[in-house]
Amino acid sequence: MEGPGPDGLPSATVTDQPTPSHRPGPADATPGPAADRSAGAHRSGDRFRRGVVSFVRRSPRMNTSQEHAMARLSDRYLVEVPHDTTTTSVAPGSHLDLTAIFGRRAPLTVEIGSGSGDVLASVAPAHPDRDFIGFEVYLPSVASSLTNLERAGADNVRIIVADAAAGLEHLIGPSELDELWTFFADPWHKKRHHKRRIVNPDMARLAASRLRPGAVWRLATDWDDYAWWMLDVLAAEPGLEPVDAGLDGFSPRWSERPITRYERKGRTAGRAVRDLTWRSLGASAQDSRQTPGEAVHR
Repeated sequence: MEGPGPDGLPSATVTDQPTPSHRPGPADATPGPAADRSAGAHRSGDRFRRGVVSFVRRSPRMNTSQEHAMARLSDRYLVEVPHDTTTTSVAPGSHLDLTAIFGRRAPLTVEIGSGSGDVLASVAPAHPDRDFIGFEVYLPSVASSLTNLERAGADNVRIIVADAAAGLEHLIGPSELDELWTFFADPWHKKRHHKRRIVNPDMARLAASRLRPGAVWRLATDWDDYAWWMLDVLAAEPGLEPVDAGLDGFSPRWSERPITRYERKGRTAGRAVRDLTWRSLGASAQDSRQTPGEAVHR
């Protein structure tokens, strides 16, 4: 049963690779074997070995208003989870008691890298019958998201300060998610850093297992090479299929997603924003799925 953590925050309970096919684009944008790494920390089974993660946590100091927001709103919006070897890791064996956290069981959406909470604060109030969790590791962004959520009256949102990949693996059970979001993730441009990209074969397998059959994973990026990378990764995962994909494999822009500063910055720089929407097939349907190339172009 879930109870408050040391600071009075709700806490989680602790309970008893295929290589993607090449797509047109820059030569170094194709995820090769080096990309087939952990979806997050601690997937190797060795608690003393920190896995490859999709971020470098260099949070600047919070300003005064952010500090006040953390002090005032943490009890309302933050969920404390058991950590493993680092402050952003998640202890294996942990699981979220969603009924205790939200006071009900409702369809659940998770955002990977919720930033300042712009998307959550916009979408969640419009769907009071659903619950939302954002994973974010940068404390100033977390503090800003608390303010944005309060201003929007988004009482059906919680934030977890932890690596999203480890959170999905340990805190969320199979088929518990009704929607997953990954918007404008760090593209990690240098080839030697591609292993840090959050969208990788391990993450695709994990997402397919955590989404209920028919549930969708929505993604967007303003970097062309990362868009093709994500398309290759998703197309190679047999547990996922594209939704409303055009001949190039990309989907129309999701109308509910607000234009965040990341998207605005990309547009200002002249970069095209590409959306991807992929649906979980469920274990029973995976064997009958078309080949990745056929799925992308249907």
